[in-house]
Amino acid sequence: MTHPLVERPDGPQKRVLIAKPRGYCAGVDRAVITVEKALEVYGAPVYVRKQIVHNAHVVRTLEAQGAIFVEETDEVPEGATVVFSAHGVAPTVHAEARARTLKTIDATCPLVTKVHMEAKRFASDDLDIVLIGHEGHEEVIGTTGQAPERIHLVDGVEEAARVEVRDPARVAYLSQTTLSVDETEVTVAALRERFPLLQGPPSADICYATSNRHIAVKAIAADSDLVLVVGSRNSSNSVRLVEVARDAGARAAYLVDDASHIDEAWLEGVSHVGLTSGASVPEDLVEQVLAWLAARGYAEVVEVESARESLLFALPPELRRDLRAAGIPES
Repeated sequence: MTHPLVERPDGPQKRVLIAKPRGYCAGVDRAVITVEKALEVYGAPVYVRKQIVHNAHVVRTLEAQGAIFVEETDEVPEGATVVFSAHGVAPTVHAEARARTLKTIDATCPLVTKVHMEAKRFASDDLDIVLIGHEGHEEVIGTTGQAPERIHLVDGVEEAARVEVRDPARVAYLSQTTLSVDETEVTVAALRERFPLLQGPPSADICYATSNRHIAVKAIAADSDLVLVVGSRNSSNSVRLVEVARDAGARAAYLVDDASHIDEAWLEGVSHVGLTSGASVPEDLVEQVLAWLAARGYAEVVEVESARESLLFALPPELRRDLRAAGIPES
């Protein structure tokens, strides 16, 4: 989908094409609110295993409110409260928390939990599971932990061509929720060539918000001389947005944590700037980029909407119970 751009008689008009939807998805919103409400009901400190979401600004904001981020469960004092991040954890992490008598609040995105349940089901059917994803990503580690003896990680077509399974007739696939839909489909097609009886999840694993943000950036990329994606470098979905923008026709595309990371040299010869943000990015960071661009002549902003989102996820049940007991509203 392209959008005709009006040119002024004296030359191209500077403007920003901003993608919608962008920014926070329902799972991220739920996770961030979970930490905020945990601090409200239990008081500081509340410990968080790993980054609650992959955004440096969000982490710093929650730290200022009293959250303490740790890498592993054994860094949390015995009996303390710990929140598990939106990316999900392996069953062994829950066991470690129980052994340390920790009060746990599981902020795993429900869409990631869906993948966990699928992994358990395929494993109980004694299938080998090919997990499409990036090695070392927290979501992949958590999903692999659901059935470590059955899961084989592949990252792309080349690895799909090499993966070894026990029985080629008994193979299923799952995917990391934040991948590019297009790239994942190519990998699945390669797997089907090797394993014609390949089974898949009953519905796609790629998160609705990831898909929508890819569609949205495609809608502005071809009309953009430059696309800026606001997001942190450890955010898989933000990194994918840059790749999708380039593949969709943007002359250039860059990932920036915030406005301070924009190189003014990128604007040379640029009339139309495309702008979007990853699913873990608060809107105020996008507004700062808009202000930065406006100060350099890109004052006109055209919002290009390609999908509407209304999905909301309830807070973790253990937190909702304690909020009700304390008379604190959930929202």
